[in-house]
Amino acid sequence: MAGVHRLGSFAAVLMATLVWAAPSLSAELIMLEQPGCVWCKRWNEEIGVVYPKTAEGRIAPLRRIDISGPWPDDLSDVARERLTPTFVLVEDGVEVGRLRGYPGEHFFWPLLSDMLEKLPGKGS
Repeated sequence: MAGVHRLGSFAAVLMATLVWAAPSLSAELIMLEQPGCVWCKRWNEEIGVVYPKTAEGRIAPLRRIDISGPWPDDLSDVARERLTPTFVLVEDGVEVGRLRGYPGEHFFWPLLSDMLEKLPGKGS
């Protein structure tokens, strides 16, 4: 019976560690897009297919907003944009960083990394 108790304690400590180490789920990467956007299509082909599987995608899950539709109420403090794609990093509804346009996959990841460093509790 002592082995079961020890295993239970180990599992509890492991779960507490995983919860503590898990990234905040309050951050989102908002992708502002519109129908017919060729750069949005290119981003989808080069980045969009892998983004949810990356560390960046776990830190800031992608949320797509069609700028030709209504603006979401929970983003009322985020400035609208006419250029697509535009990527807006938000934390609890507050804009942390913005990337206008898609500069290609070789530049996108470092620019996204710079924005993620601005999240509260990450970097400077």
